Amino acid sequence: MNNTENATVIGHYDAKQLSKLRILLQWVLAPITILVIALGWKYPLLGFAVPLVILTGIIGAFINGRYVCGHLCPRGAFFDRTIAPISPSKPIPAFLRTKPLRWTLVFLLMGLMIYQIAQNPRDAYHWGRVFWLMCVITTSVGVILGVIHPRTWCALCPIGTIQAAIGGGKGELLINPDICRECKACENACPINIPIVKHKAEGVVREPDCLRCPECIKVCPVGALNWPDFSKQSGTEENT
Repeated sequence: MNNTENATVIGHYDAKQLSKLRILLQWVLAPITILVIALGWKYPLLGFAVPLVILTGIIGAFINGRYVCGHLCPRGAFFDRTIAPISPSKPIPAFLRTKPLRWTLVFLLMGLMIYQIAQNPRDAYHWGRVFWLMCVITTSVGVILGVIHPRTWCALCPIGTIQAAIGGGKGELLINPDICRECKACENACPINIPIVKHKAEGVVREPDCLRCPECIKVCPVGALNWPDFSKQSGTEENT
């Protein structure tokens, strides 16, 4: 197997096939965001999709960091499938990734949501309206921030911040410093614009916001990227 093939099939990890499945799943999930925003004002119980996604993301973080953000989040899917094609995809400003800003947003939005729910805690429809309104506000901000990068909001997202804190160090992406050409094709393909190449010397991409998706592995022309679970397997297949 040559280097080009290794870029997409490492061990039993077929990045091209998994990318196709991820994109297909996102086309199924993206309409959920549109549906909740468009109809939630009339059918408030649709707003409960918001805490369902939040709970799924937090549970998933204990298993594999921000995997849910990269594969199962309806709003992330909406950004990737509908905003990305029209976004200029400029680098996400570094200050938006700073912990003080992100954790301030966590406490601000969570506090606001709890306060609003407390106004009528026994009414499920009221809860749904609060969840719906939070979804409308934050998604609108995300769409506006799409003028920078399609997933700029995801760099700020309170639930993404919590996921990164819980499981950002699990299953970190490996980068082979011996064969990496620093072409940055991986960074251009990364949905959340993380700086991958700067970790070349260390050999491990220590970026808690990594979405654990296959996109960077899929585009690497020399197969320099890999997940830990497949690294040992790939070592026996590179020269076959």
